[in-house]
Amino acid sequence: MKTPLPRVNEIERKWYIVDAGGQTLGRLATQIAMRLRGKHRPIFTPHLDTGDFVIVVNADRVRLTGKKMDKKIYVRHTGYMGGLKEVTARQMIDKKPEEMIRLAVKRMLPKTRLGNSQIRKLKIYRGSEHPHQAQSPETFSFTGQ
Repeated sequence: MKTPLPRVNEIERKWYIVDAGGQTLGRLATQIAMRLRGKHRPIFTPHLDTGDFVIVVNADRVRLTGKKMDKKIYVRHTGYMGGLKEVTARQMIDKKPEEMIRLAVKRMLPKTRLGNSQIRKLKIYRGSEHPHQAQSPETFSFTGQ
């Protein structure tokens, strides 16, 4: 007997809302990445996008453990000579907390076109307001410290 493969246009995608306030960054990112990939579903197929949409609110209240606020460094390059830019986690959470969560989740997804399509289903907002009320998202909470 063959294993049935889900058709891409028949996959029902749900919307989940996650409150990042007080959550640890890494534990939050693993749960979000799992939902985006669809690994929580019985129809999970590694080469198909079977995941759901995830809305993250209160991104500015995510926390890091230990001394990571000052020791964790985000590095990027502008493309010009001497264009290496370094930003600590404390500076990143003040300026762009959405980008901090996006990077943590993106680095847990496949580095292919499939991963690019999965990261597009992640919506991150600094405060508690979001414009996705019409999708009637379910509240998703996990017991992560």
